[in-house]
Amino acid sequence: MSLTAESFKQVIQQKIPTDLVQVEDMSGGCGQAFAVIIISNIFQGKNKLMRHRLVNNALREEISGIHAFTQKGYTPEEWIEQGGKI
Repeated sequence: MSLTAESFKQVIQQKIPTDLVQVEDMSGGCGQAFAVIIISNIFQGKNKLMRHRLVNNALREEISGIHAFTQKGYTPEEWIEQGGKI
């Protein structure tokens, strides 16, 4: 079963406590490349590598079935500082 942006978003929300999740299908709709932005308090006090590992571990099964996955993780405060809205 291939992922859609919406189904991948739901999986992320089930596996990671989030304030906001944005998922973009970068593959033109075939479900093989995704860019995600995750806003969560679980990133508090963690550097970029630690955040990536946390997400990769939580989504290991889903990531293994796609060709490309890019992620950005922010705390709610960092997201707001960048002009984002929750």
